[in-house]
Amino acid sequence: MEKVDCLVIGAGVIGLAVARALALAGREVVVLETNDCIGSGMSSRNSEVIHAGIYYPRASLKARFCVDGRKRLYEYCKAHNVPFKRCGKFVIATSEQQQPGLQTILENARANGVDDIVPLDRAEMRTREPQLRCCAALWSPSTGIIDSHSYMLALQGDLEDAGGAVVFDSSVTGGIVTNGKLVLDVHDSGDGFRLAANTVVNCAGIDGDKLAGAIEGININVIPEYSYAKGNYFSYSGKAPFASLIYPVPDEYGLGIHVTLDMSGNIRFGPDVEWIDKPDYEVNPNRGELFYEAIRSYWPEVKSESLFPAYSGIRPKINGRGLPAVDFCIQDETEHGVAGLINLFGIESPGLTSSLALADYVRDLAC
Repeated sequence: MEKVDCLVIGAGVIGLAVARALALAGREVVVLETNDCIGSGMSSRNSEVIHAGIYYPRASLKARFCVDGRKRLYEYCKAHNVPFKRCGKFVIATSEQQQPGLQTILENARANGVDDIVPLDRAEMRTREPQLRCCAALWSPSTGIIDSHSYMLALQGDLEDAGGAVVFDSSVTGGIVTNGKLVLDVHDSGDGFRLAANTVVNCAGIDGDKLAGAIEGININVIPEYSYAKGNYFSYSGKAPFASLIYPVPDEYGLGIHVTLDMSGNIRFGPDVEWIDKPDYEVNPNRGELFYEAIRSYWPEVKSESLFPAYSGIRPKINGRGLPAVDFCIQDETEHGVAGLINLFGIESPGLTSSLALADYVRDLAC
């Protein structure tokens, strides 16, 4: 039987950040990844936005990790030459009825420590973004975008420089506690093998609930059951009319169909919220009509037949289908009863922004 000190399952942005933090703390670390490359799951299917920490409930892990993680992520990008752009974001109200929602967001953001957010009126917005239709807005200058793959490559480089390793084409299919250690069954391109570890961190993303449930001896009653919220994105074929990100006032299920820029200056719209029973990444072109309707509420000039299906991502919701979002869920032995195991559940947005802060939190749990 092979043995390792720390085993991280999943080489997405969270798994790589956690593995890096553990390796820099002097632990022996191996990352197991089902696919043949890093970041091929949830981490490759998002908006690549660096969030400021505006929306999340006060004192929540999401608020805490996002605000701290955002500051550290900008510093990390500068130090490691990871492409990013602090392009800023407008959160807009398109009707008088939505303006109280902006005030609530403003108060929440400031309570979370986002002290640079600024309210703007209709005239100020007409000057800033002439093609945008709104009656009021909030300006978040610390929101940005990032080349997420370059970021993950940098995390992998740090991990390997600290003596850690990523092993691809290796899936964990189950586990059991033996002699105080967690022993995992690993399926690879050969006959498979068993691997014992002092510390195991479940960063399996959309498969994290299934992985936890396959570990013998765990308290299955504390494992959340995922609901799948699919977010579709559509690309825009014309010249980008906006220089910053544009977000409508959020609803109870998400942040609305918003305008996102990429590092090349192109724009895409999304995500929407489509509840599905099982993972499916195909984008239905017919959903474009829903996108046109939402976009025209703030950009009436968008032309028909200018949107094209781009990609989709799936958010593993742990709060039940159709219910409002809840906080990140990070469990250790005190909750599930398995020594040395840390489960990460429901690490959706703002997971990318939160990654460095979240990783240090997990490191401290493990050490």
